[in-house]
This record gives sequence, C-alpha cells and structure tokens, in this order.
Amino acid sequence: MTAPAPTQLLPALAEAEPVPTLASFGPPRLLAGLDEIPRMDRVAHLSRHGSLPQLTPQELVALAEDIDLRGRGGAGFPFARKLTAVIDGMKRADGKGAVVVNGSEGEPSCLKDTAMLLQAPHLVLDGALLAADALGAQEVALGVTRTDVLSSVQRAIDERGPVRPTLRVTLLTERFVTGEGSAMTNGLGGGPGLPSGRKIRSSERGLNGVPTLLSNTETYAQLAVAARLGALGYRTAGLPTEPGTLLLTVAGSRVVEVPYGVSLARVLALCGMDQGQGVLIGGYHGTFISPADALTANLSKESLAEYNAVLGAGAVLPIPYDTCPAGETVRVAQWMAAESAGQCGPCVLGLPALADQLDRAVRGGGEAALEAVQTRMRAVEKRGACSHPDGTSRFVASALRSFPEEFERHAKGFGCGRPVTGALPVTGNPPLAVTAPAPAPARPAAPPQERLLIDWTLCRGHGLCADVVPGVVKLGADGYPQSASMPLPARMRRRAQLAVRRCPALAMRVQDGN
Repeated sequence: MTAPAPTQLLPALAEAEPVPTLASFGPPRLLAGLDEIPRMDRVAHLSRHGSLPQLTPQELVALAEDIDLRGRGGAGFPFARKLTAVIDGMKRADGKGAVVVNGSEGEPSCLKDTAMLLQAPHLVLDGALLAADALGAQEVALGVTRTDVLSSVQRAIDERGPVRPTLRVTLLTERFVTGEGSAMTNGLGGGPGLPSGRKIRSSERGLNGVPTLLSNTETYAQLAVAARLGALGYRTAGLPTEPGTLLLTVAGSRVVEVPYGVSLARVLALCGMDQGQGVLIGGYHGTFISPADALTANLSKESLAEYNAVLGAGAVLPIPYDTCPAGETVRVAQWMAAESAGQCGPCVLGLPALADQLDRAVRGGGEAALEAVQTRMRAVEKRGACSHPDGTSRFVASALRSFPEEFERHAKGFGCGRPVTGALPVTGNPPLAVTAPAPAPARPAAPPQERLLIDWTLCRGHGLCADVVPGVVKLGADGYPQSASMPLPARMRRRAQLAVRRCPALAMRVQDGN
C-alpha cells in the first residue's frame, strides 16, 4: 500500500458519546480506506482489503511469531503464546473452544478500539474469524460497552450473513473493570461482568468454561492485516524488533495510526499539541514522563522502558500548561476509586481512602497528608482480586514523582492558581452494586511450606483472624490483612484452622505444603 500524507480522516461528530477523530501518520493499515468513506461496510471492506486467506493453526502461530504480534489491550502478551496455549487447552477439552474479542474501553482516555469497531468493524471480525477457523473454535463473541458500537458491530455481523463459527456481540456494563479478562468472559457468559479473583487462564477455562482465545479489538485487526500482507509485507512498517503500526488515543479524543519507533514529539506535533507539563503514557494504569523525556522518547517498548513506561492500551495524554496536574491526579484517583468492582476490601475501601487522602493533601493537608497518601498506596498494593488497585496506586505514585513541587506547594496551602480543565478525562459512573455472590477461589499449586491464604473477593475486614493467629496475620491501616498469603509455622497450624472456622466471611483457608 502507498502511504498518503498525514491527513485527518474523519471529522469529529457531536453526539451523545465521544466519537474519535482519526488520522494516519504512516503506512495506512488499519485505517486504510477511511479517507474515502467514514465507515466501511462489507462491500467497501472487501474492495479495499480483499478476501481473507485461510491458515492452519501452525501457520497462524508462525505468522504471529514472525511479526511479534502482542496484545494491544494493555499487557502486551505475545499472541503466539496465547494461540499455543489455547490449542493445547482445546486438545484437553475434546476440541471445544471459543474466541473472544474484548471491545470494552472503560477508560475515558482510550478510544482506539471504539474507532475500529465504529469505522472498520469487518477488519476486527476478519481477525477473530481467522483465528477461530484455524483453531476450530465453535463461537466468536464480542463484548462491547457502547450502544453505538453495539449497533455498528451487529450491522457488520448482519452484512456477513450466516457464518461458521457463529458470531455474536453483547452489550456489557460500561465499567473500567469490564475489560479484565475474567470479567469479560463472565459477562459474555451471562454472569456478572466482574473479575473472578482466581488465577485461571482463559486458555484453560474461559467463555462458558471452555478454552478461549481472548484478546482486544486492535489485536485481531492487526492479525487480519498481517494475514493479507504476510510477515514480510507487515514488516515494511515499524522497527525490525517491533514491526507494524499501532493505534494511539491522543488527549482522549484523537485516534492516530503510527509505525512503531516514531517519536512521541512528532505524534504530538502532528496532532497540534506539545509535551506540556509532561505526558501520561499508557492511560490510568500508566506512567508520567517529563517534558524533557517526551522530547526524546520514541514509541517503542525499548525506548519507553528507559523511562519505566509502557504503551499499555495506547493512551497518550499530554498535560497542558493551563491545568493543575495535582488536581487532575485527584480527579482521576477519585474516578478510579468509584470504578471498583466492589468485591474486595483493599479496592472498595482502600482506593476511596487513597483518593480522599490525596484530595486532603492537595487541599492543604500538609506533609502529614502526603505521608498518609504513601501509607494508603502501600495498603492496597498486591492485595486486590484484580490489577485495579495496583494500577491505581502506580498512577498516583507516578504523579507524585513527576510533579513533586506541585504536590508540595498544594500540601502547604499555596496552590498553583490554575483550574482543573479535565485534560485527563473521566466519566460520572456511580459505584457498582454487587448482587451476585463471588465465585470460590481456585486451588493454586502447593508451595513447599504451609500457608494461610485470604480470598480478597470474600474478605470483609472483620479482623478476628489477627486475634486468633497473632504474629501470622497482621492488619493494615484499613483493617484488612496486609497480605493474602502468609507463611504458616507448624506450631500455629491449629490456631490457623480455628481462624478458618471462625472467619464470618469464609475467606480463609490453609494451603498444605509439599
């Protein structure tokens, strides 16, 4: 394909929900054709991209390996390893399997997957069906959280007519945690769209209990492009170590397609922006980088690793000069606290406490308030049923490191005189009420020593365990145990069993040693 000059491909539309502005700053792969038509139906899609080839499981794995395709939803897990794990899982499950497209974007700073499903849904369906056909999966399910996206995807499914395997799209609750893997498969399976809190891979047991290939919208679109171009054609864009293009959401409103390795400063400049007071990379579980670093950083894993940053879900959020970074951080922390799934204490209590302490510090709470923020961050780390508490704590910690003078001035009561403009966008969702019981935890592999385990999805912070097993269970500032897994000395085993029986929430158990 020939690369056009950088151009805006779709004007922003004034609708109830934000519609991203699209642009391409490199070889057009995912956005190809959208300069001619704002949404590509089935006919326009085939005219532009051509028919989809068929690949064997081995060919699909080889293609993913050759282009080093990684998940574009945040974790960046190698897609070839996911495929291999699902192939192995389906062998053990008598050939039963499913493919899931995670079209949830619960974070207001991300719109790239929404853009794909609104404007180029057939490219996403191609990738999902390509994988399902190679694996022999019986179903392809898409989970989305916007009504306009639901309508676009359903229209694309109807345009294809009857296909095998079956295609379906489901509207799920628009929450930040809906995009977590187990929450997505739970919701698509008809259950509550909440994280399970269990360390079970979807490749082993996912949608309706069968091995499931689960990845996000852009990942499947990239797969569909790579299948048509081949590994060598795909590698004509990007870096030798990181080939291809990627989608970014810039400033929460503009979606751009760029080749790996392009400079962050160039992307911002082409979007009519600069680095401002710093740039948040990777969204609300991401990392701030300084204005100086933003001038030298390239958009690649290797370059961003120098600044302890990752692309994550592809959100790039410059902090303009006219907004208060401390106030922006408080606003996001409060929103993240409200987005809790409501099923584990460190999240449902710990995150609001963290946001409250941060707000108190920024409102002139003094050094003591800033120290309390650090305490609250430590209290939630590595204790949640999913990664939400860790990610929120990481975001706050990064802001404190990146804007130390701002937070210090606010804590001392001086402030900065700037308003909070909403450069870091949030929405106004109320806290989620949990009506379904939490699932029982899976039994992990036994470690060498007996351990006393806490299931965060059940624990309600009664604190009785600390009295029954002193020295083993220690409570944090929020009244919950500091750890979910504690070494259990042999002399305390009987008391631990007593604590297990007395726990009102049935959240404790003893794990045997080898």
